[in-house]
Amino acid sequence: MPSVRESGVPGQPGSQPWGGLPLVVDTSAWSRAHHPQVRARWRQALLTDRIRISPAVRFEILLSARDGESFDTLAERLSALRTAPLTLAVIRAAEDAMRTLAHRSAGAQRNPIVDYLVAAAAQEVGAAVLHYDHDYDTLAEIMAFESVWLAPAGSLP
Repeated sequence: MPSVRESGVPGQPGSQPWGGLPLVVDTSAWSRAHHPQVRARWRQALLTDRIRISPAVRFEILLSARDGESFDTLAERLSALRTAPLTLAVIRAAEDAMRTLAHRSAGAQRNPIVDYLVAAAAQEVGAAVLHYDHDYDTLAEIMAFESVWLAPAGSLP
């Protein structure tokens, strides 16, 4: 079973923020990346080309644009990131995870659809999911990806 990790080991020479795997980022992490508690680790992950983005998260992030100009700027920034593609295999894996949770208990599958797609994309490319959302811990119990918290739960706004 994949492990569930909180944040990396800040301040240790040579240590990779949030482990050594590529990181498929969730919107919950993206929206908090500017926070002083995680900004340096986020920057290091960006500079070492570890951040990946799912098209589903890209759309969620682009929804936050205030106008056309900010949309274009944000879209350009997001285009610099590697993609964790949404393939047919990813979609099938997301549905399989949803089915597994539905059979676990009534209503257990009612996680956001984007979370299933992000988790399945990470599983497909052998990456971890960088997030600030408990749903990924649940999905990591039934899927083959590592759930990595941006910061300890409850420590960021």
